Amino acid sequence: MTGVTAARAASSEFDLAALPIEQLLTLEVYSASKFVQKVSDAPSAAEVVTASDIKTFGWRTLADILRSMRGLYVTNDRNYSYLGARGFLRPGDYNTRFLLLVDGVRNNDVVYDQASIGSEFMLDVDLIERVEFVPGPGSSIYGANAFFGVINIITKRGRDLGGAQASMQAGSHGAGKLRASYGKRGENGAEWLLSASTFNDPGTDRYFREFDTPATHNGIAHRLDYDRGNSVFAKGAMGPFSLSASHAERTKGIPTASFSQAFNDPRSHTVDAQSVADIGYRTTVADGTEASSRLYAGRYDYRGDYVYDYPPLTLNRDGARARWWGAEAKMMVTRYTGHKLVAGAEYQRDYRRDQFNYDLDPNTPWLDDHRSGTRSGLYLQDEVTLSENLLMNAGLRYDRISATGSTVNPRLALIFKATPATTFKALYGTAFRAPNAYEMYYQVLSAGGQKSNPDLKAERIRTYELIAEHHLGADARATVSVFRNIVSDLITQTMDPADGLLVYRNLSRATARGMDLELEKAWSGGARLRTSYSWQQTRDEMTDAPLVNSPRHLAKLNLSVPAFSSDWRAGIEGQYVGRRHTLLSETGGYWLANLTLSSARLAPGLDVSASVYNLFDRAYADPGAEEHVQDAIRQDGRSFRLKLTYAF
Repeated sequence: MTGVTAARAASSEFDLAALPIEQLLTLEVYSASKFVQKVSDAPSAAEVVTASDIKTFGWRTLADILRSMRGLYVTNDRNYSYLGARGFLRPGDYNTRFLLLVDGVRNNDVVYDQASIGSEFMLDVDLIERVEFVPGPGSSIYGANAFFGVINIITKRGRDLGGAQASMQAGSHGAGKLRASYGKRGENGAEWLLSASTFNDPGTDRYFREFDTPATHNGIAHRLDYDRGNSVFAKGAMGPFSLSASHAERTKGIPTASFSQAFNDPRSHTVDAQSVADIGYRTTVADGTEASSRLYAGRYDYRGDYVYDYPPLTLNRDGARARWWGAEAKMMVTRYTGHKLVAGAEYQRDYRRDQFNYDLDPNTPWLDDHRSGTRSGLYLQDEVTLSENLLMNAGLRYDRISATGSTVNPRLALIFKATPATTFKALYGTAFRAPNAYEMYYQVLSAGGQKSNPDLKAERIRTYELIAEHHLGADARATVSVFRNIVSDLITQTMDPADGLLVYRNLSRATARGMDLELEKAWSGGARLRTSYSWQQTRDEMTDAPLVNSPRHLAKLNLSVPAFSSDWRAGIEGQYVGRRHTLLSETGGYWLANLTLSSARLAPGLDVSASVYNLFDRAYADPGAEEHVQDAIRQDGRSFRLKLTYAF
């Protein structure tokens, strides 16, 4: 886990209420430059969420964590969660425009390039020490998929648990979750962590007015919104070596009858299984020179059972099998005065990108596609101290993708410390996203199917951004950023009116401009506030129309305060998402509020929390995609969760 140990030291313990105010406002970040630096020195308006935040606000999934961050929003289609940034969240996009890392290891699969952020994410959020989000183009150091930003999940170490821990959750509609973990650091410095989790949410009936006829159960999908899964995680470190392995599997019912399915058939569901393992090595090779390397491997299996009324009623099985391995070598040099040099090379072999589709009875094959591919990259970055108050961060990366060829992406940032309290940043960068195997090669020419398009080109983005960060004394910080994005060869899922089949095409060029405002404040009594507002405008340059699923306004509020006594805390969360265009109409804007009460000292070793989500039971909906009959998909009303954690 190159550089992660130092980042952990910067975050200290995860009880933010115990940290000095100055440390709260000078957190360090690793993911912006692949070395630890102050957030004010990073070539981005980076954001950090800690384990304390996760506990205080009762966040259950990575999607919950990300939707609390400045400028981000999440859509849920009752199967997967999708992340939008700065006005971009395209129908049919499987989070391919974000690079998801766990302890620095790529987690996007190699068939869909999906960054899993919902209940299908392979890590229990209780094992997260911090989440770093670096908005903006990151291809100059990370390569493909670092299009709108990089998400790096830094996990806890054995010492953070210091023994055995058990957790139990109970929620609305019979939902439950169990976790057992053990972590320890030995006297010789070696440490390890083992954890296993299981969850089950039976779900509830869902009503869809689009199917409200007697022949389709009056629009009620009975108990088809269920969600269940299991995960295991192990990691260890000794001397210069580190290793980790994780596996997760989730089964999710599909209540929406997506992809032209028969409505309310209990056989409709998807299964996602993912495994990742890596081993890392880091050493100091000379004074001011550190070398690190890692070897990793991953697999992803997807299976979807879809029911179609051809007639007769037929069960169709759709799926993918992905296998890959890769290696990275990196060197960081600080021996030259005024320079922090990072140079590295990456190689990844995707030796299996299989996709299949067939009817079960009678057995009728529709797709049996087998692909492989490679990606490789070379990168160089230098943080140059031009003067006492001026930094320049310059990076360049060359990538070659076997299916689409080579590309070069730069990033340049000038960081001016006008005063000890005020920093200005000017950023320019480009990034790319190569089309994935699903977009290029998936072809099923039946009802609800899709056509292949092997001629797809990579998407590209150019970003210009100005950032101002100002400390309002020792206990508050304000951040303002203004940006402009230009996206070309935008890959878009469309329906061909000639045959009713879906197909991905490089259809358009889009632009986005906007502004983010954020204020963070900490009080000596233990209260903490983080609030933000985002204004963004995105347009398709070919049609001059606003993009689908692009809210113009976003607002966030996270306030944590002591409650009742010093042993209790209240986490109050408010979120506003403005109205969004759908494929046919639009959804209204909405406010949501969540409330969590937690205590770490209810009894020796016992933590307890109680959460209410959508506190005021607001009715709201997210835009659907081309595969949905529903133009907008209604989301959850008020729900509850009680959580108990005991440390032995």
